[in-house]
Amino acid sequence: MAGLGHRRDDGGVETFGEALRRWRGELPIRELARRAHCGKSHIWALESGRSSPSLRIAAALDKTLNAGGELVELAGRPPATDATGISTSVAGPALATGPVTARSVDPAVTDYFETQLEGHYRADMLLGPRDLIRIVATQFELIDRLARATTADTHRDLLRIGTAYAALVGWLYQDAGDLAASAFWRGIAQEFALRSGDSHLTAYALINHASVRTDLGDGAGVLDLCDAALATSDALAPKVRLMTLQQRAHGASLLGDRATVDTSLDTADTLTDRLDDDLPWGNACHRTPGYLQIQRATCYGRLGLAHEAVALWDHLLTDIPPTARRDHGVYLTRHATACAQAGQPDKALHLARQVVPIATETGSARLRRELAALRHGMRPWKDARVATDLAEVLAATEA
Repeated sequence: MAGLGHRRDDGGVETFGEALRRWRGELPIRELARRAHCGKSHIWALESGRSSPSLRIAAALDKTLNAGGELVELAGRPPATDATGISTSVAGPALATGPVTARSVDPAVTDYFETQLEGHYRADMLLGPRDLIRIVATQFELIDRLARATTADTHRDLLRIGTAYAALVGWLYQDAGDLAASAFWRGIAQEFALRSGDSHLTAYALINHASVRTDLGDGAGVLDLCDAALATSDALAPKVRLMTLQQRAHGASLLGDRATVDTSLDTADTLTDRLDDDLPWGNACHRTPGYLQIQRATCYGRLGLAHEAVALWDHLLTDIPPTARRDHGVYLTRHATACAQAGQPDKALHLARQVVPIATETGSARLRRELAALRHGMRPWKDARVATDLAEVLAATEA
């Protein structure tokens, strides 16, 4: 068999996804999907490591690419893991062994990474997680190496920007549906924040942990972490306090506590005119029109306040910029689910039709989870034509 056990430049054995990318070469994913009778989104998931192949799919891809059995062999091999059971392809960039030779690092390098970070945020909104995880994780690895090599102010500046990069990798894994990998990277972000001595970043890291808890449905855990974030300093930047309060609202909504949802978001709203910091991270509240009202609409939907959620979404979705493509898909789906709960199935179907191409292109597991909630919300019409039409529309996201 050609290429079995192929090794990367760092000496590690390739994963199935890495081998698939190598064998595919310049062949477009769309063309490979056509030849192998496999969905494009599934190939993207395999290449990014978000999904494991069945032997049938591996055999079809192996035959199409003339891989000589290598892909079939890799499909039957469990992924490499470290002692914690976390895939080394996930943990590797954060766990590079040291020590590193001391060197002089120009302080201006942090400006470069800050500029890159803003570009990554924009790309995430347009593309979703699958194309960015490797890029951002690799840059984090470089930041970590430079931080180890230098001292004093540059060292702390690199720890600060490293916190933001680790948090972004954690978010990308969360959006890809891998909460274990996300929690790992959120932990790395918290470690860097603590080492930097920056109270704003320490609170930010706790908020990111709370976001994972929200996806796990652990409302009490969300509140614990948000309260801990608020207790880290009496002088947190308004943006950090706003982020904490909006996440706290999500935790309260999971517990069915509307009063705390409204109080948290109303308090956060009083901070919107004070967001004058130049921190390069946590800027969704700057980039997203109606940011807090989007959180309110989401919480109301979770609380079962369908009519109130629909009224908010009807107004909000007229202002979402085209640069927020993935987020727009998430919001459209939440709107559709609220419409279903409010007894408006035809409107829900109309909105769902707009979501399908976004779900297919971005590979966002968060968006697919919202689509699953929409299916659940449409159950009262399971015997009606609208349910059949919805099933046909959403089938494209499962190819």
